[in-house]
Order: sequence, then structure tokens, then C-alpha cells
Amino acid sequence: MEILVTNDDGIYAEGIYALATALKKVGNVTVVAPDTQRSAVGHAITITDPLRVVPANRNREFFGYAASGTPADCVKLGIKSIMKKRPDLVVSGINLGGNLGYNVLYSGTVSGATEGALLGIPSLAISLDT
Repeated sequence: MEILVTNDDGIYAEGIYALATALKKVGNVTVVAPDTQRSAVGHAITITDPLRVVPANRNREFFGYAASGTPADCVKLGIKSIMKKRPDLVVSGINLGGNLGYNVLYSGTVSGATEGALLGIPSLAISLDT
């Protein structure tokens, strides 16, 4: 199973590391996430600035790709440019904080999953309210 993982808290957030580590037990995981915090960007996409993507390491090992865009941008980049195979699943998270009610409209985490669904891929968003 090919799995694309993203978030809105950034490539170095603890939630995405825990999520990717857990999902590696069930499939091949590709991580493409914002290079910095992008919470509450909604379903924004980057249209005027170039998107930059660089490899990202954690614990001195390759972890994934850090992109200068939003979670929706990261999903598009992952599917259309980075992954060799189309993913079977897109998972966005683990978000630090809840995404409930109207907040889902502003959530970059939810929008990452929504972008996957719009592209015809089963997708889900995971949030943790601490």
C-alpha cells in the first residue's frame, strides 16, 4: 500500500513523525509536508510564488520532503511530482489541537485530506486535542 502523509504543523512536528512511523508498519510511506507551521490556512494553494521542495532529515535519516507551500500544495506535489506510484491513501496529521465544527473550514490538516479526496484518493485527517 502506498501512503502519502502530510500535515499543517510542519515537517518537524512530533505528530507527523508519530503518524509516519506507525503507518510504515502497513505500507510504503512518503511524507510531504510544509517546511514550517501552516495552521489555519484552510484549503489555500500557492499560485504566485514558486514552490520549493527539499529533502528533510530526522534523527540523521531521510524522513520526507519539506515544501514551501500549504498542506494542499504538499498533497498535489506528492501525488503529481514526488511519488512514483499514485497513493492508495492520503493521511493528514496528527494535528496538535482539535478540528471540530466550523474549525474544519480553516484547518490545513483537514484540507490536506480534502485535497487527496478531490483527486480521487481515499483520505483522512487526524487531530489530537491536548
